[in-house]
Amino acid sequence: MAGKTIKKDPLLPIGEIAKRSGVAASALRYYESLGLISSSRQGTSRRYFPRSTLRRVAFIIFAQKIGYSLQEIGEQLARLPTGKLPTDKDWQALSRGWKQQVAQRIMELQRLDMDLDHCIGCGCLSLQRCKLANPNDAAAAGGTGPRRWLTDEQPGHG
Repeated sequence: MAGKTIKKDPLLPIGEIAKRSGVAASALRYYESLGLISSSRQGTSRRYFPRSTLRRVAFIIFAQKIGYSLQEIGEQLARLPTGKLPTDKDWQALSRGWKQQVAQRIMELQRLDMDLDHCIGCGCLSLQRCKLANPNDAAAAGGTGPRRWLTDEQPGHG
């Protein structure tokens, strides 16, 4: 019979996945409880994961580093094939949205950097300085919480 030979995705015990991925076994069990990865049990209570789980774990870690929540990561992983390695095309489809997320994160970090220089960087750490950065407590009009971080609008500049 001519055609492609389908390669099996070998199973690895949880300890091997933990060792090779650098992620604790407890985290792997948590990811599994959320449906981000899946294992099988063959006659024992030990978990065995497809080798392709290593890529999924790498995806989870990287996606968290750029700001995605585990719920968002789960939604993305649900679009990937299970039980085999995703193709380059599969990864590219997911990564298109990541560029926007990374750009947004860069803007937030730049804003944080500017605010550190402006406020904390002054060294006063007093309400008197904050009154200069936030005259008449203009941020309070926007509601409670970290108003400057919840929107792009600066207090007193709306």
